[in-house]
Order: sequence, then structure tokens, then C-alpha cells
Amino acid sequence: MVIVVGSSNIDFTATVDRLPDRGETVLGHHFAQSFGGKGANQAVAAARAGAQVVFLSKVGMDANGILMERHLAAQGLSRHAVLRDDQAPTGVAMILIDRAGDNQIVVVSGSNGRFTADDIRQNATLMTGARVLLLQMEIPLETVREALTFAKRLGLITILNPAPACPLPSDLLRLVDILTPNESEAQTLTGSADMAEAAHLLTTRGAGAVVVTCGAEGALMSRGKGVTHVPAFLVDTIDSTGAGDAFNGALAWAMAEGAPIETAIEVANAAGALATTTRGAQESMPFKREIDSLRRLGIRRVPSA
Repeated sequence: MVIVVGSSNIDFTATVDRLPDRGETVLGHHFAQSFGGKGANQAVAAARAGAQVVFLSKVGMDANGILMERHLAAQGLSRHAVLRDDQAPTGVAMILIDRAGDNQIVVVSGSNGRFTADDIRQNATLMTGARVLLLQMEIPLETVREALTFAKRLGLITILNPAPACPLPSDLLRLVDILTPNESEAQTLTGSADMAEAAHLLTTRGAGAVVVTCGAEGALMSRGKGVTHVPAFLVDTIDSTGAGDAFNGALAWAMAEGAPIETAIEVANAAGALATTTRGAQESMPFKREIDSLRRLGIRRVPSA
């Protein structure tokens, strides 16, 4: 079983020919309202990949909170514990997507920012029976730390997706079995533009293993001695929104199933690739049969020189 602790948002997405420069207004072509938040996305991704999933999150007392709770109830999660906050609205995200599938995202945390360490303590029994804890950083850092601390006491595998990135102290990193930054997050965390070096640096600071997701180039994994490259799968990308969340959800499922980390990363690469072939965040999370089918095809990208 996988327990996911994290954010829930309502997403507002517009498609444009190109992403605007600073101070520029551009015309959009399509608008959609959907369900998002890295926590909710990754919970849905893990469930669709095949995991039994428990999801803990906090929403507001507003209409968006009601919509999110009803939505989660229909997503096939084993259990969801949606806390309600009467001081802040449900989190929202504003997303722009260009013709190449690249995006810009602004997140307003709302109730996610009021998800406290005490909320973790009061709901810690949700971790009982789980094998993997999956976290992101759209909730306060002290809440992340509290969840990691409880999970380590219970012997869970801990996965932290450090998005959005902020400085992480070594004592927190030592609670993380697998850290999963993308390239920009890895550079923010280490100051290095060399992804192999960044991965190695993060292991020296305490993380058990570091998996840097590199988009079309696949993923790099370091456990402190050398770096392993796991190639990406070849797909026709139309929208990269949610690809990282699909990767993390599938990675958590595979680790909960007892897969070696290299195999788990391959599964996650397939899920992340598939997510780019459909527009939207949660809508694009692939199902296990789709992941298995892409892995059987085995068509990988040739790494760039």
C-alpha cells in the first residue's frame, strides 16, 4: 500500500501559441478547469498504476473543496482523508501550455499552506500497513518533515518529490530513501547544472538515492557511487503537465511491489511518457495496462550526445 500526503488544487489551464515574455499579454485558444495538486495527482497516478492508495490532504470550506472531495471519492483510492480548513480557500493552479507542450505554472497554496504537522500526528494511523510514503512540497516543510519522521519509525520506504524546490537540510534528507527532483529542481537544490554531479551531491547530503527526471532524456539515478541512466520511452508529446506526477506515482507503486529501484524507474519513465500524450494533469495519469503495453513495446529514446 502507498500513502500519499500532499496538496489538492483546482487547475485552470489555458493553451497558447507560445508562452508569454515578462509583461506580455498573449491570446489563448482553449480553457479548461480540472483537478490537480501534486499530492492528488500522484495519488491518482499511483492508484491507476495498480497501487492501493491512501491519500491525506487539506481543502477549504469553499465550493472548490466540495468539488475536490467528491472527485477524490470517485478515483479508485483505497481511502482518502480530506481535512477541511475554514481559514483559507482550496488551493488553485494557473497553467499555460504552448504548442510544443511546454508549460508555465503558478500555484496559490490556500488550504494546502495550512496543512500542519499536527494534522500529520492526528492522522498518523493512516500509515499503518503501508509500504511506501510519497510526499511533495506544496505543503509546509515542517509537515513534510513530520510525515517523513513517522514513516521512518514505521519502516516505510520514503519518497520525496522536491517540487517546488527549496533548500533542504541534511537532517531532513536523511529521512528520504528516494529523492526525485527534475533538472531545474536538482540545480536549485545543489547549484550544479550537471545532473550527474547534482544527483551525487544530494546523496552526500543524506538522501538514500536520488533520481533526477530529465524529460525526453529519461532519468539519472545515484546511490552515492556512480550514476545510472534509465532511458525514456518514445512518445508523441502534446502536454507535459503532470508528467512528473505520473512518474512519482508509478515509482511509488513499483517500490511498494518490491521492484528493484532500476525497474521501478523504468516503470515510472513509461508512466511519465504516457502522461505527456494527453492534455491535463489528473486526466493524463496512465493506467497499469497502458504502462505495461508501452514497456512491452520497449521503444526508447536515443540519448542526446
